[in-house]
Amino acid sequence: MVPSTLPEGEPSPIDGALPLQASETLGQRPFGFYVHVPFCAVRCGYCDFNTYTSAELGHSPGASRAGYAESVIAEIQLARRALGDRDLPVETVFFGGGTPTLLSPSALTSIVTALRNEFGLEPDAEITTESNPDSVSATDLEALRAGGINRVSFGMQSAVPTVLQVLDRTHDPRRVPQVVAWARDAGFEQVSLDLIYGTPGESLADWQRSLDAVVALEPDHVSGYALIVEEGTALARRVRRGVVPRPDDDDLADKYEVADAVLEAAGFAWYEVSNWARNESARCRHNLGYWAGTDWWGAGPGAHSHVSGVRWWNVKHPMAYAARLAAGESPAAGREILDGETRRVERVLLETRLATGLSIDVLDRAGRAGIPDLVGDGLVQVTTDTVLLTRRGRLLADAVVRGLLA
Repeated sequence: MVPSTLPEGEPSPIDGALPLQASETLGQRPFGFYVHVPFCAVRCGYCDFNTYTSAELGHSPGASRAGYAESVIAEIQLARRALGDRDLPVETVFFGGGTPTLLSPSALTSIVTALRNEFGLEPDAEITTESNPDSVSATDLEALRAGGINRVSFGMQSAVPTVLQVLDRTHDPRRVPQVVAWARDAGFEQVSLDLIYGTPGESLADWQRSLDAVVALEPDHVSGYALIVEEGTALARRVRRGVVPRPDDDDLADKYEVADAVLEAAGFAWYEVSNWARNESARCRHNLGYWAGTDWWGAGPGAHSHVSGVRWWNVKHPMAYAARLAAGESPAAGREILDGETRRVERVLLETRLATGLSIDVLDRAGRAGIPDLVGDGLVQVTTDTVLLTRRGRLLADAVVRGLLA
């Protein structure tokens, strides 16, 4: 199991209830649900997410995939009570992991049904599941679509077998066109592909090959993430021993620029630093909710939630998670109530990354004073009331944020 930590925060109420001031503003912003599925067939060497293989979990109570949906549904029912037992139609649902499609289609769609029964779903709700190409069949995709899931995101990562091998990805890249075709045949309204660039040993030609493969498949949405060596992972240990080199910043920048140019030429537009969509309707509305600071409930071990300025996080281990819910208790390990300045800083951190930009009104006096230098360095453009990243600024987004928070 990859070690990671949760924030300390303050104790969370055993019933999960929100402070009165948060409850009073509930419903004024879009509401989404994230469902974390912590199971993986194989641990990828670069991953530091809260995930577990069957060998790590064994067969103890609460560790079984077979009973996992029941625990999540129990948390959804608890969420209904904690949020004041009110109808709060869900606009977006996102099954992430882990590998959500290691659960049966009936398990995943039973969770969608529970959300519909407890809160209601907006008529145009976006309901996404992540999937590995080798974890789903044509029949599975048909059942998922019939059960209300209308968007699928496949973890392609690369079209080059040697690159996938370094990443410990187990699928055959020739499987990706097949699952995309199956998803289209099943009637999925949106298909997204995820890529990783900067893997040790990946050449620029390898990266171009992956981009060409993506464009040929005509997805609606593409995510492209720079490989980050996270402490505590197998990849970090290999880098530390000198088995593979650490990703090079210049190489990462070159590959980002190639990706942006290739995707733009193919009709995609960036809407967040690492995400491109064919049109506005193909943007991931769930993730836009995160970047815009809206409200969401995160169900599952280690999942984080945010409602009206209150943030909390669940216990990490699936057995501890299941045990708390079986006892009728909230699985939250702790929470924090965000003050106005913290929420302002987070807006700068997140909204700066969006193509719609950051409102200048969010900045304090020092932040506004830093804008001319960022413009002079070619990192941002300024409209009447908004700061917008240039392509160069996207490469140095962290530096831009530091300048705006100076």
